[in-house]
Amino acid sequence: MTQADESRGADTHGAYTLKPLVAGPPCCEPKKLIGVEKLSLRYNGVPAFEDVSLDIYRGCVTALIGPSGCGKTSFLSSINRLSDLIPGCEVEGRITVDGENIRNPRADVQALRRRIGMIFQKPNPFPLSIRRNLEMPLKEHGVKIRAELDERVWRALADVGLWDEVKDRLDTPALALSGGQQQRLCIARALALRPDVLLMDEPCSALDPLASAVVEDLIASLRGRYTVVIVTHNLAQARRIANYAGFFWVKERAGALIEFDHCHRIFEAPRHELTAAYVGGRRG
Repeated sequence: MTQADESRGADTHGAYTLKPLVAGPPCCEPKKLIGVEKLSLRYNGVPAFEDVSLDIYRGCVTALIGPSGCGKTSFLSSINRLSDLIPGCEVEGRITVDGENIRNPRADVQALRRRIGMIFQKPNPFPLSIRRNLEMPLKEHGVKIRAELDERVWRALADVGLWDEVKDRLDTPALALSGGQQQRLCIARALALRPDVLLMDEPCSALDPLASAVVEDLIASLRGRYTVVIVTHNLAQARRIANYAGFFWVKERAGALIEFDHCHRIFEAPRHELTAAYVGGRRG
Protein backbone atom coordinates (compact mmCIF):
# COMPACT_ATOMS: atom_id res chain seq x y z
CA MET A 1 0.00 0.00 0.00
CA THR A 2 1.35 3.43 -0.90
CA GLN A 3 1.49 6.50 1.31
CA ALA A 4 -1.19 8.01 -0.88
CA ASP A 5 -3.44 5.01 -0.33
CA GLU A 6 -3.03 5.46 3.42
CA SER A 7 -3.92 9.16 3.24
CA ARG A 8 -7.32 9.00 1.59
CA GLY A 9 -9.90 11.70 2.04
CA ALA A 10 -8.60 15.18 1.20
CA ASP A 11 -7.48 16.03 -2.34
CA THR A 12 -7.87 14.23 -5.66
CA HIS A 13 -5.41 13.98 -8.54
CA GLY A 14 -5.61 11.19 -11.08
CA ALA A 15 -5.85 7.82 -9.34
CA TYR A 16 -4.72 9.09 -5.95
CA THR A 17 -6.30 10.83 -2.99
CA LEU A 18 -4.01 12.61 -0.58
CA LYS A 19 -3.81 14.83 2.44
CA PRO A 20 -0.61 16.09 4.07
CA LEU A 21 0.87 13.74 6.64
CA VAL A 22 0.65 14.69 10.30
CA ALA A 23 4.01 15.44 11.86
CA GLY A 24 5.42 12.81 14.17
CA PRO A 25 6.09 13.35 17.87
CA PRO A 26 9.15 15.18 19.17
CA CYS A 27 12.17 12.95 19.74
CA CYS A 28 11.78 12.35 23.48
CA GLU A 29 13.88 9.14 23.36
CA PRO A 30 16.49 9.99 20.73
CA LYS A 31 18.51 7.39 18.89
CA LYS A 32 21.77 8.34 17.24
CA LEU A 33 21.64 8.42 13.45
CA ILE A 34 24.86 10.31 12.65
CA GLY A 35 28.03 10.20 14.69
CA VAL A 36 30.85 12.70 14.16
CA GLU A 37 34.22 12.02 15.77
CA LYS A 38 37.21 14.39 15.78
CA LEU A 39 36.28 15.90 12.43
CA SER A 40 38.47 18.59 10.88
CA LEU A 41 38.21 20.35 7.52
CA ARG A 42 40.77 22.50 5.73
CA TYR A 43 40.76 24.52 2.51
CA ASN A 44 44.22 24.49 0.91
CA GLY A 45 45.69 23.81 4.33
CA VAL A 46 43.74 26.56 6.12
CA PRO A 47 41.45 25.11 8.80
CA ALA A 48 37.73 25.89 8.64
CA PHE A 49 37.05 23.90 11.81
CA GLU A 50 38.97 21.37 13.89
CA ASP A 51 38.27 18.40 16.15
CA VAL A 52 34.46 18.50 16.12
CA SER A 53 32.62 15.61 17.76
CA LEU A 54 28.85 15.33 18.23
CA ASP A 55 25.89 13.02 17.69
CA ILE A 56 22.85 13.82 15.56
CA TYR A 57 19.66 12.11 16.65
CA ARG A 58 17.04 10.48 14.45
CA GLY A 59 13.81 12.44 13.99
CA CYS A 60 15.15 15.55 15.73
CA VAL A 61 15.95 19.08 14.57
CA THR A 62 19.52 20.07 15.36
CA ALA A 63 20.47 23.74 15.00
CA LEU A 64 24.04 24.90 14.48
CA ILE A 65 24.54 28.45 15.73
CA GLY A 66 27.48 30.82 15.96
CA PRO A 67 28.97 33.82 14.13
CA SER A 68 29.94 33.81 10.47
CA GLY A 69 33.23 32.18 9.61
CA CYS A 70 33.31 29.56 12.34
CA GLY A 71 32.84 26.53 10.08
CA LYS A 72 29.13 25.75 10.40
CA THR A 73 28.42 25.53 6.66
CA SER A 74 31.64 23.62 6.04
CA PHE A 75 30.64 21.16 8.73
CA LEU A 76 27.21 20.76 7.14
CA SER A 77 28.70 20.05 3.71
CA SER A 78 30.91 17.32 5.13
CA ILE A 79 27.93 15.27 6.36
CA ASN A 80 26.91 14.22 2.83
CA ARG A 81 30.36 14.71 1.32
CA LEU A 82 29.52 17.76 -0.76
CA SER A 83 32.88 18.96 0.53
CA ASP A 84 34.45 16.41 -1.85
CA LEU A 85 33.46 18.67 -4.75
CA ILE A 86 35.53 21.63 -3.50
CA PRO A 87 39.10 21.79 -4.86
CA GLY A 88 41.71 21.85 -2.12
CA CYS A 89 39.29 20.69 0.57
CA GLU A 90 40.67 18.09 2.98
CA VAL A 91 38.60 16.31 5.62
CA GLU A 92 39.96 14.27 8.52
CA GLY A 93 38.04 12.33 11.12
CA ARG A 94 35.10 9.97 11.13
CA ILE A 95 31.42 10.35 10.21
CA THR A 96 29.08 7.41 10.59
CA VAL A 97 25.48 7.07 9.43
CA ASP A 98 23.69 4.16 11.10
CA GLY A 99 27.12 2.95 12.14
CA GLU A 100 28.63 2.95 8.64
CA ASN A 101 31.69 5.11 7.98
CA ILE A 102 30.77 7.43 5.10
CA ARG A 103 34.40 8.58 4.76
CA ASN A 104 35.26 5.11 3.52
CA PRO A 105 36.65 5.45 -0.04
CA ARG A 106 34.35 2.62 -1.13
CA ALA A 107 31.19 4.36 0.15
CA ASP A 108 28.43 4.95 -2.41
CA VAL A 109 28.42 8.75 -2.44
CA GLN A 110 25.42 9.02 -4.79
CA ALA A 111 23.34 6.85 -2.45
CA LEU A 112 24.57 8.91 0.50
CA ARG A 113 23.42 12.18 -1.09
CA ARG A 114 20.06 10.64 -1.92
CA ARG A 115 19.71 9.70 1.73
CA ILE A 116 21.00 13.05 3.02
CA GLY A 117 19.56 15.98 1.08
CA MET A 118 20.84 19.58 1.11
CA ILE A 119 18.91 22.87 1.05
CA PHE A 120 20.94 26.02 0.42
CA GLN A 121 20.62 29.65 1.55
CA LYS A 122 19.26 30.91 -1.73
CA PRO A 123 16.49 28.95 -3.45
CA ASN A 124 17.92 27.18 -6.49
CA PRO A 125 15.09 25.70 -8.56
CA PHE A 126 16.03 24.41 -11.99
CA PRO A 127 14.96 26.65 -14.92
CA LEU A 128 12.25 24.12 -15.73
CA SER A 129 8.61 23.60 -14.89
CA ILE A 130 7.49 22.93 -11.33
CA ARG A 131 6.74 19.32 -12.24
CA ARG A 132 10.08 18.72 -13.95
CA ASN A 133 11.96 20.17 -10.99
CA LEU A 134 10.75 17.21 -8.97
CA GLU A 135 10.74 14.58 -11.71
CA MET A 136 14.30 15.17 -12.90
CA PRO A 137 16.13 13.96 -9.76
CA LEU A 138 13.64 11.11 -9.41
CA LYS A 139 14.39 9.90 -12.93
CA GLU A 140 18.13 10.25 -12.33
CA HIS A 141 17.74 7.93 -9.34
CA GLY A 142 15.84 5.32 -11.31
CA VAL A 143 12.17 6.21 -10.82
CA LYS A 144 10.63 5.76 -14.27
CA ILE A 145 7.04 4.58 -13.81
CA ARG A 146 4.59 7.44 -14.42
CA ALA A 147 2.25 6.50 -11.57
CA GLU A 148 5.11 6.52 -9.07
CA LEU A 149 6.47 9.79 -10.43
CA ASP A 150 3.06 11.41 -10.08
CA GLU A 151 2.63 10.10 -6.55
CA ARG A 152 6.06 11.27 -5.39
CA VAL A 153 5.62 14.71 -6.95
CA TRP A 154 2.24 15.02 -5.33
CA ARG A 155 3.37 13.79 -1.94
CA ALA A 156 6.39 16.09 -1.84
CA LEU A 157 4.38 19.17 -2.79
CA ALA A 158 1.73 18.30 -0.21
CA ASP A 159 4.32 17.80 2.52
CA VAL A 160 5.67 21.34 2.02
CA GLY A 161 2.21 22.88 1.70
CA LEU A 162 2.60 23.76 -1.97
CA TRP A 163 0.09 21.43 -3.60
CA ASP A 164 -2.96 23.67 -3.26
CA GLU A 165 -0.91 26.66 -4.45
CA VAL A 166 0.52 25.08 -7.62
CA LYS A 167 -1.68 22.09 -8.55
CA ASP A 168 -3.22 23.99 -11.50
CA ARG A 169 0.13 25.19 -12.88
CA LEU A 170 2.56 22.30 -12.51
CA ASP A 171 3.82 22.84 -16.05
CA THR A 172 4.61 26.54 -15.60
CA PRO A 173 8.16 27.77 -14.86
CA ALA A 174 9.36 27.22 -11.31
CA LEU A 175 11.25 30.51 -11.50
CA ALA A 176 7.89 32.34 -11.65
CA LEU A 177 7.19 31.28 -8.04
CA SER A 178 7.81 33.66 -5.16
CA GLY A 179 11.02 33.32 -3.16
CA GLY A 180 9.32 31.46 -0.35
CA GLN A 181 7.55 29.14 -2.75
CA GLN A 182 10.83 28.46 -4.55
CA GLN A 183 12.49 27.48 -1.29
CA ARG A 184 9.61 25.16 -0.41
CA LEU A 185 9.88 23.67 -3.91
CA CYS A 186 13.57 22.98 -3.28
CA ILE A 187 12.66 21.28 -0.01
CA ALA A 188 10.00 19.27 -1.86
CA ARG A 189 12.61 18.28 -4.45
CA ALA A 190 14.75 16.85 -1.67
CA LEU A 191 11.80 15.14 0.04
CA ALA A 192 10.75 13.47 -3.22
CA LEU A 193 13.85 11.27 -2.96
CA ARG A 194 12.63 10.08 0.46
CA PRO A 195 15.75 10.99 2.40
CA ASP A 196 16.45 10.26 6.04
CA VAL A 197 18.19 13.59 6.66
CA LEU A 198 17.77 17.18 5.46
CA LEU A 199 20.72 19.54 5.78
CA MET A 200 19.63 23.19 5.67
CA ASP A 201 22.10 26.04 5.30
CA GLU A 202 20.28 29.19 6.49
CA PRO A 203 17.16 28.32 4.46
CA CYS A 204 15.32 31.51 5.50
CA SER A 205 18.13 34.03 5.10
CA ALA A 206 17.04 35.14 1.60
CA LEU A 207 13.32 35.29 2.47
CA ASP A 208 11.05 38.00 3.84
CA PRO A 209 9.63 37.53 7.36
CA LEU A 210 6.31 36.08 6.18
CA ALA A 211 7.95 33.56 3.86
CA SER A 212 10.48 32.75 6.59
CA ALA A 213 7.67 31.96 9.01
CA VAL A 214 6.11 29.55 6.50
CA VAL A 215 9.41 27.71 5.98
CA GLU A 216 10.05 27.65 9.74
CA ASP A 217 6.63 26.10 10.35
CA LEU A 218 7.42 23.55 7.64
CA ILE A 219 10.70 22.59 9.33
CA ALA A 220 8.88 22.15 12.64
CA SER A 221 6.29 19.93 10.92
CA LEU A 222 9.05 17.62 9.64
CA ARG A 223 10.23 16.82 13.16
CA GLY A 224 9.70 13.15 13.95
CA ARG A 225 9.59 12.07 10.30
CA TYR A 226 12.93 13.46 9.18
CA THR A 227 16.23 14.27 10.82
CA VAL A 228 16.99 17.94 10.18
CA VAL A 229 20.30 19.75 10.69
CA ILE A 230 19.97 23.50 10.18
CA VAL A 231 22.55 26.27 10.19
CA THR A 232 20.94 29.51 11.33
CA HIS A 233 22.00 32.93 12.59
CA ASN A 234 18.50 33.51 13.91
CA LEU A 235 18.74 32.52 17.56
CA ALA A 236 15.00 32.91 18.12
CA GLN A 237 14.36 30.55 15.22
CA ALA A 238 16.78 27.97 16.60
CA ARG A 239 15.11 28.17 19.98
CA ARG A 240 11.65 27.71 18.47
CA ILE A 241 12.28 24.74 16.21
CA ALA A 242 15.33 22.79 17.46
CA ASN A 243 15.57 19.85 19.82
CA TYR A 244 19.36 20.13 20.02
CA ALA A 245 21.81 22.94 19.37
CA GLY A 246 25.53 23.16 18.73
CA PHE A 247 27.40 26.41 19.30
CA PHE A 248 30.42 27.06 17.05
CA TRP A 249 33.07 29.71 17.64
CA VAL A 250 36.47 30.62 16.17
CA LYS A 251 39.10 29.33 18.55
CA GLU A 252 42.80 29.71 17.79
CA ARG A 253 42.08 30.69 14.16
CA ALA A 254 39.86 27.68 13.45
CA GLY A 255 36.20 26.95 13.99
CA ALA A 256 35.41 24.79 16.99
CA LEU A 257 32.35 23.29 18.62
CA ILE A 258 32.17 24.99 22.01
CA GLU A 259 29.02 23.36 23.35
CA PHE A 260 26.38 20.86 22.24
CA ASP A 261 23.26 20.04 24.25
CA HIS A 262 19.49 20.05 24.34
CA CYS A 263 18.38 23.34 22.82
CA HIS A 264 16.68 24.64 25.96
CA ARG A 265 19.86 24.07 27.97
CA ILE A 266 21.99 25.92 25.44
CA PHE A 267 19.71 28.95 25.73
CA GLU A 268 18.66 28.75 29.36
CA ALA A 269 21.57 27.14 31.20
CA PRO A 270 24.69 27.03 29.00
CA ARG A 271 27.77 25.47 30.58
CA HIS A 272 30.37 27.55 28.72
CA GLU A 273 30.79 31.26 29.26
CA LEU A 274 31.23 31.88 25.53
CA THR A 275 27.88 30.21 24.85
CA ALA A 276 26.21 32.29 27.54
CA ALA A 277 27.70 35.49 26.10
CA TYR A 278 26.62 34.62 22.54
CA VAL A 279 23.02 33.58 23.26
CA GLY A 280 22.73 36.51 25.66
CA GLY A 281 23.77 38.98 22.93
CA ARG A 282 27.04 40.01 24.59
CA ARG A 283 29.31 38.38 21.98
CA GLY A 284 29.02 37.73 18.25
